[in-house]
Amino acid sequence: MTANKELLHEVASLLVEALNLETAPEAIDPQAPLYGDGLGLDSIDMLEVSLVVSKRYGVQLRSDDENNEKIFASLASLADHIAAHRTS
Repeated sequence: MTANKELLHEVASLLVEALNLETAPEAIDPQAPLYGDGLGLDSIDMLEVSLVVSKRYGVQLRSDDENNEKIFASLASLADHIAAHRTS
């Protein structure tokens, strides 16, 4: 399943809001890495993202998930994961 543009923008807006980023949601490249280079998020940011995604979409993201590197690889991959697993 692939996230649509609306979900991509929604997740980008959620990241900007939750992390108080000084970046417009539209400026986030959907394919750019979220962690380290790219958007520059760190492990604390990823924890915060996990919490807001869980609250907003009902998607449980666990720190011990072996797929985290893939899930958090980019905005597009995170949105795809949400699209496939969301409950709300």
